[in-house]
Amino acid sequence: MTVFAEAHTGAVQRRLLADGDHGPLPTPDAAQLVGMARDAGLTGRGGSGFPLWRKLNAVIASGRPPVIIANGAEGEPASGKDKALLAYQPHLVLDGLQLVARAARASTAHLYVPRPSALRAVLAARRDPIPVTLVAAPDAFVSGEESAVASAVAGRGAVPADKLTRLPDTGTLVQNVETLAHLAMIARYGAGWFRAAGTYDEPGTFLATVSGAVAAPGVLEAGYGVTLGSLIAAAGGPAGALSAVLVGGYHGAWVPADPELPISRAALAPFGASPGAGVVMALPSGACGLTENARIAGCLAGQSAGQCGPCVNGLPRLAATLADLAAFRSRPGLPAEVDRLTRLVTGRGACRHPDGTARLIASAMRAFSADVAAHLSGRCLATSGRFLTTEARA
Repeated sequence: MTVFAEAHTGAVQRRLLADGDHGPLPTPDAAQLVGMARDAGLTGRGGSGFPLWRKLNAVIASGRPPVIIANGAEGEPASGKDKALLAYQPHLVLDGLQLVARAARASTAHLYVPRPSALRAVLAARRDPIPVTLVAAPDAFVSGEESAVASAVAGRGAVPADKLTRLPDTGTLVQNVETLAHLAMIARYGAGWFRAAGTYDEPGTFLATVSGAVAAPGVLEAGYGVTLGSLIAAAGGPAGALSAVLVGGYHGAWVPADPELPISRAALAPFGASPGAGVVMALPSGACGLTENARIAGCLAGQSAGQCGPCVNGLPRLAATLADLAAFRSRPGLPAEVDRLTRLVTGRGACRHPDGTARLIASAMRAFSADVAAHLSGRCLATSGRFLTTEARA
């Protein structure tokens, strides 16, 4: 997958992925760092979009021994941004990790990544004041969930915990590697510089993984509010007519292939979508959206931690029902059954994996209603075979 660090179109920014040395890392104290993150409006880039300053402030105020973790697991199959960032600019990530560890008065920090060996030489050459421990992240969808990350670092395995415990209140900070890289830039250039990109309500840039029916799939950087058409143009343009676009990843939602649609929380909210982890996956008009989503649902059902009823029973049943509809093993009541099952699993899991899967399937039933109707009548509108894959980490 290509990494676009150069400005091929007006949509592409040159910040995190730009070549060159950004100079010495400032050493703000805890109050200054929290203030910088707050003034910049920096939010999490791993999917949740939660303000960094609030999490860091809670960790500092907790009075508990701090556990500071940079999360580079990237369990999302359609995303390649964290892998690209760690390959091209690992020092920005490690700079951000040092900043938050110092602010929290941590004696050590942790970097949680799928292939730790690739970063050992980088760490050894830095000689950071706060030592960083590399922790291997399993190749699993839920391995990057915040509580699963904390559990893995503690040596208990990458299994999500209940949703009632707020990790920052226990002294644990789990932050996506891209978020930490942005923080390192803010410490150097200031909140105003960061806000010069993006929108007033959603400042800054984000890393996007653009794939599917585009001429040059890859990772690029753009400001929030960039239009869908501009992102796709930066990835070489659409490879033919598009029927819909998956935004946010496999826990995201399908939106119309409207080139003027801004990529921002406010603009995507009416579709039940958000920028999430920066995934933009274009589906060509010749593909069957129902079949593609049945395949994704099957993948997600097999990626659960297997520790609660919605994951053990609900998701496999939901995936099987959608597969029946896609494979013409259908009856008029199947769409209603899909709707019932998505409602049944939502909000009842040990983590948010059932919720995200249900959100994707519900959005697919809306976005591909014509495909659903055709399959119920024994027809398929597709003019091509399988298009998307459940593994996009090239």
